[in-house]
Amino acid sequence: MERYHDTEWGVPLHDDRGLFEFLILEGAQAGLSWSTILNKRDGYRRAFDGFDPARVAAYGVREIRALMADDGIVRNRLKIESAVANARAFLAVQGEFGSFNAYIWRFVGGAPLHRRRASPSRVPARTAASDAMSADLKKRGFRFVGSTICYAFMQATGMVNDHVTACFRHGEITAHRSVYVNDSRR
Repeated sequence: MERYHDTEWGVPLHDDRGLFEFLILEGAQAGLSWSTILNKRDGYRRAFDGFDPARVAAYGVREIRALMADDGIVRNRLKIESAVANARAFLAVQGEFGSFNAYIWRFVGGAPLHRRRASPSRVPARTAASDAMSADLKKRGFRFVGSTICYAFMQATGMVNDHVTACFRHGEITAHRSVYVNDSRR
């Protein structure tokens, strides 16, 4: 958890495959601890073909059955089926917007929201932006994308900087200049 916090959490992410990975992992985390999912992250990467959305979108009954037997991931049928449905919806969004990155970052105006919170107890579980993201994702056929999951996704992918001000990462992330990767608008 410390390495994840110190190197990855809250860093602006603009890579479609990375965004897809977090979308799937955050949905898998629903009702579980984030440490459970982080401990299974390598299993998820293996089981879901490196989070290639096109490959996951093509999964059928046979692949879902194999995933249900894979102890390297959370074996919850609804979460596994939602990952496949989300891959299909993800590809549709890429087709409409040119990239998932171009679509998802619209919910924060294209730039990270930097918060100044003194304590973790001041960090909300959801916001108006995560409410809007959740509603739009659901309208597009995504599943396991409630507002709380969306806010956790926003935090993980650096759409919002919720490191408390006393944390050394707060200033580093605030000063971070993100680079667009895998974005057709480059």
